[in-house]
Amino acid sequence: WMVCLLAAFLVAPASLLAQNGQKAQLDQVLDEMNVASAHFRSASANFSADNYTAVVQVHQEQGGTIAFRRVRSSAEMKLHLTDEGGQATNRELLYKDGVLYIYEPSLKQETILRAGKNRQTYESFLTLGFGGSGRELAKDWQVTFEGMETMDGAKVAKLNLVSKSQTVRDNYSHIVVWIDPLRSIAHKQEIFMPSGDTRTVTYSKIKYNTRLADSTFRIEVAPGTKKIVK
Repeated sequence: WMVCLLAAFLVAPASLLAQNGQKAQLDQVLDEMNVASAHFRSASANFSADNYTAVVQVHQEQGGTIAFRRVRSSAEMKLHLTDEGGQATNRELLYKDGVLYIYEPSLKQETILRAGKNRQTYESFLTLGFGGSGRELAKDWQVTFEGMETMDGAKVAKLNLVSKSQTVRDNYSHIVVWIDPLRSIAHKQEIFMPSGDTRTVTYSKIKYNTRLADSTFRIEVAPGTKKIVK
C-alpha cells in the first residue's frame, strides 16, 4: 500500500500540472481570438461537407462557397451550395439583420426565418470560427483545449465545445473546431448530434479581410418564387 500511496502523490501533481498547462494554452488561444476579432472584417472560402446519417449509415457530400462579414456589431453570412451528393445544385442561404433566407430555385421557393429572441444563438453559430472573440466563445460554450495542429500552413487550435444552452445541446451534443486564433477563422468544424449523426465541414482557399461586394450578401430571387415566412 505504501507503493500505491507514493504513486498517488506522484501522479496527482503531474495531472494537475497538465491541467494547468492546458488552461494556460486555452487562455492564450482565447486571448489571441479576442485580438483577432477586433480586426476581423470579412472572410470567404470554399467548403466541402460530409453529412453522416447514423441510422442508415449513409454519407452525403456537399460543396460550395461561403462568405462572412461584420456590419457594425452584427454578423452576415451567405452560403451558396453548388454540389450535393455529386449532383449540381444552386441553393442559397443568407443571414442578414436577424433573418435567415433559404432560396431553392429548383422549387421556386424562398423560406424566411426570423431569429427573433434566438438571434444571439443564431449569431453565436455564425461566428463559430469566423470572427468571433474568445470572450464570446467562452460565454456561450464550455471550451476544452485539445492541442495545436497545422492546417494549410496555419497553426490551428483544436477546441471541443459544449453549449451552455440546453436547447442547443438537445440538437448538438458538442462541436469540435480547428481554428486559427491569430485570425479567428475556422479551417474545419465537426458537429455531433445526439442521434449519432455528424456534419464535418472543411474550408479551403480562405480569404481574410478582403473587400466583399454588397451584392455578395444578396439573393436574386426569380419572379414567381413562392415565399414562406416562419
